[in-house]
Amino acid sequence: MIGTLVNTGTIIVGSLIGGLFKKIMSDRVNNALFIAMGLAAFGLGINTLVQNMPNSIFPVLFIVSLSIGGVIGTMLDIDGRVSRLTSRRPDGGKLGQGIVTGSLLFCVGTLSILGPVQSALYQDHTFLFTNATLDLVTSMVLASTYGIGMVFSAGILFCWQGGIYALTLLVGNFITDTMMCELGIVGGFLIAMSGLGILEIKDCKTLNFLPALFIPPIWCIIYSQF
Repeated sequence: MIGTLVNTGTIIVGSLIGGLFKKIMSDRVNNALFIAMGLAAFGLGINTLVQNMPNSIFPVLFIVSLSIGGVIGTMLDIDGRVSRLTSRRPDGGKLGQGIVTGSLLFCVGTLSILGPVQSALYQDHTFLFTNATLDLVTSMVLASTYGIGMVFSAGILFCWQGGIYALTLLVGNFITDTMMCELGIVGGFLIAMSGLGILEIKDCKTLNFLPALFIPPIWCIIYSQF
């Protein structure tokens, strides 16, 4: 778990540093950073889709995943619950948006998913240490935009990577190239949706679609049994 702990720690440190910078920046600079974050998230989401869609062997799985995940998330009112929680803080709506974007960027990636597997099976933390370095910079930028509250995304990353680590210890390497591809497609859509929200083009309530990330792994595990 040392790799995950280091990765979590770098996000906390990056968020603290970025949060301090936010306090001394003008509103015009903050607005420019919001636009930059929105464009970056949307671009990264589209890039992830372009990279993974040609390799998909289940062309409609992402549609099913987004549909089922959206229904589950809406029924649980994930977006509403988080909004009510963050609204107690100044600029809470923006913070909730930032946590969603940050968590997706931190968690939906090859290094963040395969890293815990390598760590659990071979005690090789290279992927996670590399991811930690990238997340340090990313968290600084995000926190300078959304505030020091971005530290909460560190907890989400810890639960995500910790869950993969624990599952790998129990059942071995359950992650396949197909699973990574399908998960990447769904994750790409969610990151792009988050970007649209930041740019105030369309509030897709991305949080309500987070359960969609669990559909591809479940489907791939079931499919592999036949």
